[in-house]
Amino acid sequence: MRNLMSAVAFCLLAPAVQAQTLRVITDIPPVHALVSSVMGDLGTPDLLLGKGGDTHDFQLRPSQAQALTEADLIIWVGPELTSWLDRALTGLEADAPQMRLLAVPDTALQPYGDAEGHDHDHDHDHGHEAEDAEDGAGIDPHAWLDPHNALLWLDAIATELAKLDPANAEAYAANARSAQAEVTALEAEIAASLARIQDQPFAVFHDAYGYFSGHFGLKVVGSVRLGDATSPGAAHLAALGQDLAAQSAVCLFPEVNHDAALARTLTEGTGLRLGAPLDPEGMAIEPGAGLYATLMRNLARDLVACLQPS
Repeated sequence: MRNLMSAVAFCLLAPAVQAQTLRVITDIPPVHALVSSVMGDLGTPDLLLGKGGDTHDFQLRPSQAQALTEADLIIWVGPELTSWLDRALTGLEADAPQMRLLAVPDTALQPYGDAEGHDHDHDHDHGHEAEDAEDGAGIDPHAWLDPHNALLWLDAIATELAKLDPANAEAYAANARSAQAEVTALEAEIAASLARIQDQPFAVFHDAYGYFSGHFGLKVVGSVRLGDATSPGAAHLAALGQDLAAQSAVCLFPEVNHDAALARTLTEGTGLRLGAPLDPEGMAIEPGAGLYATLMRNLARDLVACLQPS
């Protein structure tokens, strides 16, 4: 009878044990999307910086700070992008394991301005890289815009989750493989759509597109802002206007969460077309596993809409 009672007790407790999921916290929407894809039905990661947020000007809510101290795993780009999270983790003394995606082995990294056809060193302030970036140095943290990095990170995320939840290791691996197949198909789709605009030079609001333009062979020839913290001076804008004219730039693209007035001013009285605001961090997209694909498709769509030859 005692054995029977023990068996019944185990069966009653088992669902509760199974129902416990990892508390995973992510910093920005693209990272949240990749982690969501790998976790699948095994859990939903928390997202600190949600829809409409600003990567460079964010304050954690008390509930988010508390969540960081209770997390099982924190997956983020790194201090090069979200310096506010770096400061929070240091101040809170959070002891959860951290996975910095820019530090994942074999991640393709590049300095600002290092994309084919992009000979400008205009950069922006991302925490620890701020001073270097202003001089055209420092690592560009927007590495998710290279699909090959997304493929690599999906595997790395599955491996990290499996360390904490070995019972579901195969499920994480299978989810990662499925997501990788989707990214591979997405890459081919976008490459085909962008093929017609590869020789069309264009300018962007700030230097966040080196991975995307380098991977797909696009020609970024300038950026409006030298940094996120300050607006560009008249001398820079005048020089940029002359430079874009000399290089026969076709379009200038503003950016989501930033005033388009500067971009609009630069296009007035010129043949330069004003494109749709680009969204490299997915801040205008509903968060979830599908956000990464939507972000990449939207970038391609908006570039083609303005740059495609008439």
